[in-house]
Amino acid sequence: MLAGFKEFIARGNAVDLAVGVVIGAAFGLVVTSVVEGILNPLVAGLVGEPNFDDVLAFTINDATVRPGTVITALVNFLLVAAAIYFFVVVPLNTLAARRKVEEAEPEAPAEDVRVLTEIRDLLAAQGGGTALAAPPAER
Repeated sequence: MLAGFKEFIARGNAVDLAVGVVIGAAFGLVVTSVVEGILNPLVAGLVGEPNFDDVLAFTINDATVRPGTVITALVNFLLVAAAIYFFVVVPLNTLAARRKVEEAEPEAPAEDVRVLTEIRDLLAAQGGGTALAAPPAER
């Protein structure tokens, strides 16, 4: 039984999953700090309230109904999505675009090289290409 557990742990899947969970938790803290430290205060400055929990509350038979909590959750979701998009997705897309430009296709051969290649191919097609064949590879 322990050998099976050791094999399971030694496989890359478990280690990759563990690393992903730890990195995800750390990244979640970063996103939460951006939302709570930057975006929520901006919303509070614009709207006047940092959240809508008590804004739309009403009471029915000693039970308090707070539909504002749903609005707060939706706004927080949108703020988290905006933080991830603008602080992670956009910079990574920009970096990927720069890398793509740097890895552009090689330039076409010069005109004289292209013409010489055509001449070589024509001579080879006419049967005189045996003398013009490329030298054997170095040994």
